[in-house]
Amino acid sequence: MISPTRTASIFRGSRGGAAIAAAALLALATGCGSGTDEPADGSTSTVGRPTSHPVKDTSIAAEPGERFTLTVDQNASTREYWYLVDPEPDSSVLVSRGQDYASDSGDEPGAGGRLTFTFEAKGKGTTRFTLLHCTFTTCQGNTSTRPPETTGPSATPTTGAATPSQAPERITYTVTVN
Repeated sequence: MISPTRTASIFRGSRGGAAIAAAALLALATGCGSGTDEPADGSTSTVGRPTSHPVKDTSIAAEPGERFTLTVDQNASTREYWYLVDPEPDSSVLVSRGQDYASDSGDEPGAGGRLTFTFEAKGKGTTRFTLLHCTFTTCQGNTSTRPPETTGPSATPTTGAATPSQAPERITYTVTVN
């Protein structure tokens, strides 16, 4: 970065140099904004920013056009995955805007992370959708992008304990758009 003293000396010998130096110093002093993610007018508008809901908040109210997120812990190294499964939301009321995964520890092997599902309210009404939580003990044949073929308990292993696996966790959400 050029110091203010150095900037002023660069323009000292030129005609109008004082005005140019003053403008350069003003630009350096003020920068290009407040340095925050807040709007320049000082308002605290959340337009464009989704509302985050806790996973266990299964009854959600939204306005048309509003986006909201649900964030869950996920760890591929332990075959722990979450999926949006049937019943999916009525698309005239609510649409899925996808998922985003963020690792807790960068690219470190075995690190867990957080998977965020984003939804957008479209029109007035009430709809339901379900998130399915699979672990290595509750689902077989699933990957990060492919849910299991069945949402019932996994097949009993041919060796080891004779007790069947637990059923995967299913969380059903009810969304009302006013």
